[in-house]
Amino acid sequence: MLDIAKYKVSVEDLKCKNALDSIDFKTTEEITPIRGIIGQNRAVQAIEFGLKMRQKGYNIYVAGASGIGRSSYTYNLIEKNFKSNNNLKDWVYVNNFKNPNEPIALSFKPGEGKEFKKDIEDIIDKLKYEVPKIFNSKEYEYHSRILMSELETNIESIIKNLNEFARPRGFKFQATDRGLMSIPIKENGELMQDNELGNLTAVEIQKIREEGLKLNQDSKDYIDNIKMCEETYKNKMKDLDKTVGKSLVGFYEQYLINKYGKDEKIKKYIDDLGIDIVTNIDKFKESDDENRQNPMAMLGIMSPKNQEKLFNKYKVNLFIDNSECDKCKIITESNPTYYNLAGCVEYKNEVGALTTSFMEIKPGALHKANGGYLILNVKDLLSNPFSWECLKRSLKTGTISIESINKQYGYLVTSTIKPEPIELDTKVILIGDNYFYSILYAHEEDFRNLFKIMADFDIEIDKNEENIYKTAQLIANKCKEENLKHFTKGAVEKIIEYSTRVSDSKDKLTAKFNKILDIIYESDAISDENQPYITEVDVKNAINQKKYRSNKYEEKLNEMFKDGTLLIDIGGEKVGQINGLAVMGTGEYSFGKPSKITASTYNGRRGVINIEREIKQSGSIHDKGVLILSGYLGSRYGKEKPLSITTSITFEQNYNGVDGDSASSTELYAIISSIANIPIKQYIAVTGSVSQKGEIQPIGGINEKIEGFFDVCKIKGFTGNQGVMMPIQNVKNLLLKDEVVEAVKQGKFNIYAIKSIEEGLEILTGKSMKEIDKLVNENLDRYRKSSKDDEDNKENKNNKESKDNDK
Repeated sequence: MLDIAKYKVSVEDLKCKNALDSIDFKTTEEITPIRGIIGQNRAVQAIEFGLKMRQKGYNIYVAGASGIGRSSYTYNLIEKNFKSNNNLKDWVYVNNFKNPNEPIALSFKPGEGKEFKKDIEDIIDKLKYEVPKIFNSKEYEYHSRILMSELETNIESIIKNLNEFARPRGFKFQATDRGLMSIPIKENGELMQDNELGNLTAVEIQKIREEGLKLNQDSKDYIDNIKMCEETYKNKMKDLDKTVGKSLVGFYEQYLINKYGKDEKIKKYIDDLGIDIVTNIDKFKESDDENRQNPMAMLGIMSPKNQEKLFNKYKVNLFIDNSECDKCKIITESNPTYYNLAGCVEYKNEVGALTTSFMEIKPGALHKANGGYLILNVKDLLSNPFSWECLKRSLKTGTISIESINKQYGYLVTSTIKPEPIELDTKVILIGDNYFYSILYAHEEDFRNLFKIMADFDIEIDKNEENIYKTAQLIANKCKEENLKHFTKGAVEKIIEYSTRVSDSKDKLTAKFNKILDIIYESDAISDENQPYITEVDVKNAINQKKYRSNKYEEKLNEMFKDGTLLIDIGGEKVGQINGLAVMGTGEYSFGKPSKITASTYNGRRGVINIEREIKQSGSIHDKGVLILSGYLGSRYGKEKPLSITTSITFEQNYNGVDGDSASSTELYAIISSIANIPIKQYIAVTGSVSQKGEIQPIGGINEKIEGFFDVCKIKGFTGNQGVMMPIQNVKNLLLKDEVVEAVKQGKFNIYAIKSIEEGLEILTGKSMKEIDKLVNENLDRYRKSSKDDEDNKENKNNKESKDNDK
């Protein structure tokens, strides 16, 4: 009898040891809280290096699984490495007086943009008040009267000369309400009255009319001279207005230049602003009171609202205001649509028409993050049309352009404004997983040039004393921040144990801290209000309740094992039958389930037939595992002679498909049992993949698989010889629940760890490999002989039929 006890896993290897033995504290209240990242040194160094690099293209892609805390960790690292806000600027949009459809962007130091806007608004308000006053002053009235007197003198002189020209022709020119008119005169030089005109004959009236028309034509030069005098007067009045306006506007203009004129672009705008105000100084002349009394205002031609529109071009659109930004500028855009990234021009509905102006230019996330940092989720970014192209173009050109999305579609665009692009100085951080990184790196050359830093967050961290203590510190920090009850040392130990279980390795802790946070919050929620601290029992209950909320499907399957709906044997021995182990899942919860695997061998040449594959319910990895079985069988038993058998294998009562190679060793045991006609112990369930050389390879979900078979054994009743056979490499992954560990300790349940198929067969059959090989080869010889006899009989039959046909 073979001794299989040497393959048993010791009780000490079924769980991890207490992690907090070397750390002295009673509750997390005694621990100094910390915030930050645990054990992600590679990712931290990459992000810090990327933040340090100011050259173009050194943007950062943060990769890792969801729930690790990529965004919050990145945010904390940016704040930690923040030095100054020297790159921040205020941005304003102002009117372009030469081309109003192309507003101008001006930049200022933080806080100056708001001051500039206020200064401009104050100056315009003062001019509205002071211009009417200065144009109503005695000095202005004096100069305007001089010009008017000059005009009147010149016109009188021209009219005098005109009358001397008209008198011999029987006419005299006189100014009336309808303008300058020619009137007939009598022989004594007096003007002819209306009653005198009525006494004239028709012939005389016709003659006067003809003479008048001829006189008007002949006196055109005199009339032109009068108009020229009036035009000269208007120009002189305009010059006077400009001179008066310039004397007033020049003072404010100089004030603005002294304050903001160090930037040539701002200085040029101030100059253009002053010129435009002086040019349109007459718009400032009328006060609101005078405007209300204006009859035209009653018709809406020059209402206060319409008058206000005339001054809109002097407004300032404070586009980006960093006056109150005393910390690191970090913008996180959760909905990175095209407009949310690049900004937009909004429209207003006025009397049924859509209108806009430079005051309706709105910033996007790129503008808000300018001089700082922009954090985007890559999945959200790629889900929005044109957003990736917008980001890519902005980073390549170093500018942010505000354009209508209709241009991107190639649609006809209605008349709109085109704001001047703004310089971009932003470090962009994309948050995503490794899949999106691989896709972008492989298919987007611009991505490789623009995102040269890749920070890869691991899903697990080393389970050393430093990381264990930091985890306790993070728990203490959450208790402080969220106003939770503090945890006892035993409770922290349970959380460390849970973290290790999630990582699926005794030497690791999970980096998915969101799972740990769930247990922290839920432990606090179910804790007794009267107890001061969260205990080990509270954490256990939180973990069990979390499991209970998701394990309905598992319980349903266990009920089916109990009532016999799902067939399984966990006692005795059978040929060509074995219990395999699989992992199933519902959402984030996964569990193990035993499954009966059977093999049937018969005479033929098809080799191993995978029934699941034949009905297209087998995944590619499972198909590979089955082909490996053929390789092992052929290498061990078919080097000199063909196998000459057909073996079909299947997962009984499985209707959902199979994938993965963790059952390949299990299938091989069933096949060898079927060929050699050797019974296999049904009370030992098996998991592990196999190589063509017969080596047992590690698999995933080992804890769930063992616990799944344990639960079925518990339902059916323990016999003391039941257990699981597993790869020896997975011993380091064993983190079994207390109930299983206790059952092993009491001898109710057994766990075996093996390295090869040979060791597994010894455990399952109780025979040595030499005995098994002998039985396999003997049976194969019988199959070969039977196959040869069948071929000989078939050949003899064919020969006989051929002779009969010849006769």
